[in-house]
Amino acid sequence: MAADVFILGGSQTDFARNWAREGAGLFELMEAAVQDGLADASVAPDQIEVAHIGNFAGELFAGQGLLGGFMGHIDPAFDGLPTSRHEAACASGSMAILAAMADLESGRYGMAAVVGVELMKNVPGQTAAENLGAAAWAGKEAEGARYLWPAMFSDVAEEYDARFGLSREHLAEISRINFANARRNPLSQTRKWSFSDESFGEDDDANPVIEGRMRKSDCGQVTDGAAMLVLANAQTAAEHARRTGQSLDDLPRIKGWGHTTAPIRLETKLAASRGSNDGYMFPWMRKAMTDAYARAGVSGPDAIDAFETHDCFSITELVAIEHFGIAPPGRAREAIEGGVIAADGACPVNPSGGLIGLGHPVGATGVRMALDAARQTTGRAGECQIDGARTVATFNVGGSATANVSMVIGR
Repeated sequence: MAADVFILGGSQTDFARNWAREGAGLFELMEAAVQDGLADASVAPDQIEVAHIGNFAGELFAGQGLLGGFMGHIDPAFDGLPTSRHEAACASGSMAILAAMADLESGRYGMAAVVGVELMKNVPGQTAAENLGAAAWAGKEAEGARYLWPAMFSDVAEEYDARFGLSREHLAEISRINFANARRNPLSQTRKWSFSDESFGEDDDANPVIEGRMRKSDCGQVTDGAAMLVLANAQTAAEHARRTGQSLDDLPRIKGWGHTTAPIRLETKLAASRGSNDGYMFPWMRKAMTDAYARAGVSGPDAIDAFETHDCFSITELVAIEHFGIAPPGRAREAIEGGVIAADGACPVNPSGGLIGLGHPVGATGVRMALDAARQTTGRAGECQIDGARTVATFNVGGSATANVSMVIGR
């Protein structure tokens, strides 16, 4: 059993801000998240012993790599700090968390900063789509698509429909729930957006087709943003709790995790699961989740109070509902129709608003999910709070379910 890793605090930037329009960039995003996260955790910069940074495409969007070098400019106490950057497309932030956990579990360091960051609104939408396409197999899939990822996840929807049947209304309801949840989140990109029934329907003016079966309402948001966590091993967390007048038992911890990597090509993944006995479309996704459950010592979704899952598209969430075990394969519609995934349902999904409602700064998303999970378990989620939440599961995807990371966070 791995040693406990505790979450002492953290922060998230306002995902509605366009930082390039304000004359700011990756450095300013990181600076804001780190400073606010340290303050939230009541930790001084000189207490941080190592930093891990999640970022997918800083070179493509901003011409900037070597993001760890920014830490010494954020605060002089970080000058000389060991840093690493981690990339796994949309799961980059989760990779940074896993790497920091390994440092803490080994005893190499006692306290770590994890920063996830992405600047994406500084380029035209078509350029952003092309940059994000680097997470697919270049030249071997989605050839000819204007928007690669909507096209790829439209293919997932087509495959799901062929296997189980798929109603447009179920995808629309997932989006409705996420946008409604996001209205309660003061940091969400869409909190002030207005919608009508037509916004979720098949009116090409009110809800245009982006690619194939994916309409505007089905898509996560291109977002600038950063999120930060302060993590500590048990000994350091206990010292922190004493210093700040808290009980160690009241600090959220990462109770379990799962991490798998599937072949990068979508069709290879789909072909491998066709005709499988258990019915799961993405067995690597399922394994990441069940590994997290097993390491956390929980039986499954019945022991989870809320879920923060990857909904880069509505179909991604629909598939995740089944792989979490909230519904059996092919029967996510029952959880959607029955209100199970609503904020007041038995298994609330994305009380934050998710990627569709809250926003999706790619490298920050996994860190943001863990932060929201930690806040839920400590009653600090504000208007997004799920009553009585003590254990939250997350799921973060990179590519077409190529990189899969799930965590169970609780007290």
